[in-house]
Amino acid sequence: MIIDIPEGKDPIGYVWGEMVPGIGLAASNFSLSVYSHSTLGLREFEAARLKIAQVNGCIFCLDWRTERDGQKVEPEFADAVTNWRTTDLFDERTRLAAEYAERYATDHHNLDEEFWDRMRAHYSQTEIVELSMSIGSWLAFGRLNHVLGLDAVCVLPGHSS
Repeated sequence: MIIDIPEGKDPIGYVWGEMVPGIGLAASNFSLSVYSHSTLGLREFEAARLKIAQVNGCIFCLDWRTERDGQKVEPEFADAVTNWRTTDLFDERTRLAAEYAERYATDHHNLDEEFWDRMRAHYSQTEIVELSMSIGSWLAFGRLNHVLGLDAVCVLPGHSS
């Protein structure tokens, strides 16, 4: 971790809440809203989230599994995300979510009309915006935590892994 954390302080709470409270609280609320208000199916949500975790290298995010109504994706899901092009575990929406997350994070200038035609065939405009905002949140905050070395101590308030 490259930030000095005072003795007895929670690293995430200190960095996000005390060091930059005007920004950190807003960022935290946005991050939590992505989980609390998503209308996307769990599989496409997790495919995009895990792909961003893989791109970022965020230790916590790679280990985390979103739970909805007592359900989580199967244990082999993370490997399927790695192999999104060829896995048999994904339907087209899930495959597109992983592809979009990867391209959003690594090649966003080349999201061409062919890609958008495929997205629009499987996602509504509202879902595309929601997925885009979710990916943006994971990319920004997962990368921030990884760069600062916070990902080894990260927890999401109100969630359990």
